Amino acid sequence: MKRIFIFLVLIANLSHAQNLQDYTIKPIEFTKVKLLDKFWLPRIETNKLVTIPTSFARCENTGRIKNFEMAASKTGKFCTTFVFDDTDIYKTIEGASYSLAVYPDKKLEGYIDSLVVVIANAQEPDGYLYTARTINPANPPSWSGKQRWVNEGNMSHELYNSGHLIESAVAHYQATGKRNLLDIAIKNADLLVNTFGEGKLAVAPGHEIIEMALVRLYRITSNEKYLNLAKFFINQRGIKKYDTKDSNPWKNGAYWQDHLPITQQAEAVGHAVRAMYLYAGVADVAALTGDKMYVAAIDKIWDNMCSKKMYVNGGIGAVPDGERFGDNYELPNATAYNETCAAIGNVYWNQRMFLLHGNSKYIDVMEKVMYNALLSGVGLDGKTFFYTNAMQIFDGPKHKDVEPGRSGWFECSCCPTNMSRFLPSLSGYIYAQTQNQVYINLFVASSTNLNIGNHSVSITQKNNYPWDGNLNFDIEPTVATNFALKFRLPGWANNEAIPSDLYKFQQKNQGKFSIKLNGKAVKYKLIDGYVTIERTWQPGDKIEYVLPMEVKNVIANDILKEDMNKLSFQRGPITYCAEAADNVAKISALEILETQKFKYAYHPELLNGVVQLEGKAHSKSSTENNKDVALKLIPYYAWANRGLGEMSVWFPVSILTSGN
Repeated sequence: MKRIFIFLVLIANLSHAQNLQDYTIKPIEFTKVKLLDKFWLPRIETNKLVTIPTSFARCENTGRIKNFEMAASKTGKFCTTFVFDDTDIYKTIEGASYSLAVYPDKKLEGYIDSLVVVIANAQEPDGYLYTARTINPANPPSWSGKQRWVNEGNMSHELYNSGHLIESAVAHYQATGKRNLLDIAIKNADLLVNTFGEGKLAVAPGHEIIEMALVRLYRITSNEKYLNLAKFFINQRGIKKYDTKDSNPWKNGAYWQDHLPITQQAEAVGHAVRAMYLYAGVADVAALTGDKMYVAAIDKIWDNMCSKKMYVNGGIGAVPDGERFGDNYELPNATAYNETCAAIGNVYWNQRMFLLHGNSKYIDVMEKVMYNALLSGVGLDGKTFFYTNAMQIFDGPKHKDVEPGRSGWFECSCCPTNMSRFLPSLSGYIYAQTQNQVYINLFVASSTNLNIGNHSVSITQKNNYPWDGNLNFDIEPTVATNFALKFRLPGWANNEAIPSDLYKFQQKNQGKFSIKLNGKAVKYKLIDGYVTIERTWQPGDKIEYVLPMEVKNVIANDILKEDMNKLSFQRGPITYCAEAADNVAKISALEILETQKFKYAYHPELLNGVVQLEGKAHSKSSTENNKDVALKLIPYYAWANRGLGEMSVWFPVSILTSGN
């Protein structure tokens, strides 16, 4: 009952804080969605039972918590590597809080409370909280700068730390109703308000997230000073003077997305994680303030990313040097970076773009990222991770950042802790609503209850997605209620590999979707990528929605020279790869017949249950005697869970005929 009251208070605060503007489409909060799903629910439970406890343990044994203890006592030496290591604790608390909101756990709640005491003790009297400086203000790490804020526009990460503190505190308050961490965050945020702004210090934050965080704080406090500061930080971009003639992104400002005012930016540039957090923050502020110039800018940037800077699996940030976007069409396979945090940030941004525009293309990209480039970042065991997500692993020389296998932790461990906070909130991406329209964005077996026209409406999804395209929905209004149900028609089910011409399906005329109401054909309209049925819904109504699940050959735009005359494979939302564990032939020696037809079958014993593709390929390796060999493909997200070996997403097309 306490938690219900808290959420009602939050909703009341939000209504007051909106100033008559906000996203017209509202996501249904994850706490209002009950998962029944065989695909995502086990992963969320593994996150609860393994990933979050492991993350806390590693924060303890790597010195991250010790840094807070030393900051409180003003003795010792900062004992980890990066000045943003404080955020690993914040992110894990955030993930644990989301988990607590659904799975109450007094022991976990008590442990978090003990960490909050440690964090509170490390906070300076005026609200400053940054252990890298507080431990020994006279000799902080080099990235920090000699005084507060002097290196914020570069690498100090002071505002980045504040952002994750606020995000964590809001999540903790929403889950528990306790203000202990929230009060710390508010004290820190008030310091920022008193320090930055018109007539005060001005800086474009070096690593964005403070913008998103201040919006979240505004939403629960109704205090416009936090929203105003978020907009102030966004508007500082493009003011600092850089060498605009220098192609080096650090010297021309592009690395920090600081090369131009945000309203003049039209290309996804710089550090990919920073970019995703910035663009998500811009969307939030645009929704709340009605700033159409902000919207126009992020529309252009999204188009650029989707049409020129995204891998076939949804990964972004191709360039290892700086974890950044490269030039247009710079998407090399051998040196692909694809940071897990960038994938998570891409989900945050695409969700917000959908809330702004109501178009399914943003959810199409979000789904591609979630099932592929994001999910690959955590092992099936919940305690091994990828920081980068390779497109190929071949024997021979590799670039220094390639990860042929998963790791338990990283010196820079932003990705594991980011994963721990993303997964528990996943159910908040399934449904959305605006007045009398309900969007079903993700096909995740679940149930939710909505209020439509003062009536309660229950929606239950039943499916075995992503392995099966047969989707069933029970619609249960308490009384007959008129509203529109909008079922996303995925681009992949409508012959579109991605919402651009960057990748295409080779096959043109494949199966079509079907939709029935109570066993009979039903009239619908296709609006912005949604199969829309508007009617007076009756108790007991049932929808059968069938999506075609053929294996599709993916080809790249000819501008991507490295992918020319190559094929990738997709079934439903899943991108496939071949790895050594399933194949006798060397993956790097394989060529695929353009006419190859794959068989597919679900294997419950394989990799926690996957649909595997089986076919043939031609091997150029002398050890296979230059002949046709069996080829097995698995979902990309599941690779590297069975040891080291070669892997590839793309395969050259063989000009040979089968049977050699």
